[in-house]
Amino acid sequence: MLKIGSRGSVLAQAQAQWVRRQVLDRFSDLEVTIQIFKTTGDQDAKASIRSGSARGVFVKEIEEALEAAEIDLAVHSMKDMPTSIPGPLEISAIPIREDARDALISRNGAQSLEALPSGAVVGTGSVRRQAQILAARPDLKVRDIRGNVDTRLRKLEDGNYDAIILACAGLNRLGMQDRISARLELNEMLPAPGQGALGLETRKNDKRVSEMIAFLNHRPTATAVLAERAFLRRLKGGCNSPIAVHASLEDKILEIDGLVSTPDGSKFVRASISQPLHLAEKAARSLADKILADGGEEILRGSA
Repeated sequence: MLKIGSRGSVLAQAQAQWVRRQVLDRFSDLEVTIQIFKTTGDQDAKASIRSGSARGVFVKEIEEALEAAEIDLAVHSMKDMPTSIPGPLEISAIPIREDARDALISRNGAQSLEALPSGAVVGTGSVRRQAQILAARPDLKVRDIRGNVDTRLRKLEDGNYDAIILACAGLNRLGMQDRISARLELNEMLPAPGQGALGLETRKNDKRVSEMIAFLNHRPTATAVLAERAFLRRLKGGCNSPIAVHASLEDKILEIDGLVSTPDGSKFVRASISQPLHLAEKAARSLADKILADGGEEILRGSA
């Protein structure tokens, strides 16, 4: 038997069900169940996830259940994972990544940030997205938005916003690609560390489960995501900091592009680095050090 832990959102359950199907395809005689948890982030729907105190709010209760052996495996969105993982736990597999880009969904057909009228209201719960929107279009208004994908789309349709920003990966996994007005390219908006990737978390001493799911680990994705997390860790940032980064592999060369910004987008430092695959995490730390030295440290200190 294998017990999987997941958040209760439609997207989280879709991700857990995908993992369940992959495991059952390989181990057809296994009984695989999914246990739903209401995390702190789900319970406190009114609190802004921009708050620094909100780090880890979407994983805490699931990790506690995993540590207590109430479940065998936790399925997370990697972008929700704090840089520090509890000692008894580990990320055993990172499956192949979905589209890491952000998506613009507009109410009146605008197919780019540039096409939005001056003063348009854009909804996002992410300070990272807010910073990059305002850096590109300081004439736009960014307003906080909470709720699952359906809730956010409904708020858009009700006229509360002119556009909203969501992750392409989530919309793809829910079969809602047709709602995307534009997929924002990486030069327009860098994603959050780990965006588009899943993290399969287990207990370190549970070799049965870690070996069972090892086939789901996609090494290029894992290398890129771990480099992004090393970049975030070096900057001492959390999943709600105004930090963006994306790493990709091509011909055993890792390309990392990182950014640090003030929440209002008025100041930012962006840089990139290319290094051989075996130097991935070292390259990520070097990129972070460069950004800090070029003004990122002052920006982060002011944004804390």
